[in-house]
Amino acid sequence: MNKLIAYEAKNTPIHRLSGFTKLVFFLLWCITSAMTFDTRVLGIMVLAGAVILIISRTEWRQVSKVFGAVLFFMTLNLLCIFLFAPYQGCEIYGQRTELFHIAGNYTMTREQLFYELNVMLKYFTVVPTIMIFLVTTDPSELAASVNRVGVPYSIAYSLAIALRYIPDVQEDFHRIRNAQQARGIEMAGGHASLLNRIQRTASIIFPLLFSTMERIDVISNAMELRGFGKHRRRTWYAARPLSAADIAVLICAVLFTAAAFAVTFMDGSRFYYPW
Repeated sequence: MNKLIAYEAKNTPIHRLSGFTKLVFFLLWCITSAMTFDTRVLGIMVLAGAVILIISRTEWRQVSKVFGAVLFFMTLNLLCIFLFAPYQGCEIYGQRTELFHIAGNYTMTREQLFYELNVMLKYFTVVPTIMIFLVTTDPSELAASVNRVGVPYSIAYSLAIALRYIPDVQEDFHRIRNAQQARGIEMAGGHASLLNRIQRTASIIFPLLFSTMERIDVISNAMELRGFGKHRRRTWYAARPLSAADIAVLICAVLFTAAAFAVTFMDGSRFYYPW
């Protein structure tokens, strides 16, 4: 099966952490990345994310495919920022240092380059964390951990189902694409133009949507037949208590978030500019 992102059981320090710990870390990490435009903080987060990715022993096949897609959308986003707001960085930092003229009203400035550098760093802080969270977290164990801290088990179970069926949706996508290729519809080779491949790939969305809706119907009927939601509480087979490592990671995550916010807003603005 050609699954891009899926949970894999491994014996690493990241896998041994509780699902609740990884969820809290993930949320704090994303909030910090969203709030700060301090290049120093973002740089530390990129390096830390790379180290955690290595420790988690995530396969290079998964990393390369995910980052290939991320680079495409990141480049597209940065290009759109420059096309529609070529001087947004100048407005943010209150300066305009022209580097070279491009054409018409478009002039590259140091402030715009620095602003788009920070936007790029934001991509590289969040994407590894999302990937690590998905490939190292057992959905059932995560649901049990989230329910244990007071979240209703119906919500926790919905989260577990969503994570569990991400690989199945990916498998459906590849199966539908292979079926179309078997019918002579070129999807990814060099015989079709980029625009044609995008259009033909978009045609997969409807069959994929129908198969997903069918799976949702089957799951909801099965849960209803088993009386899901009848009682206010339930037990969990995969429940795991917080270990000393979990507590240490949670403390470090909270301290790092507090320190990042302190550095970010030290001068009253979340936009750091060294010049």
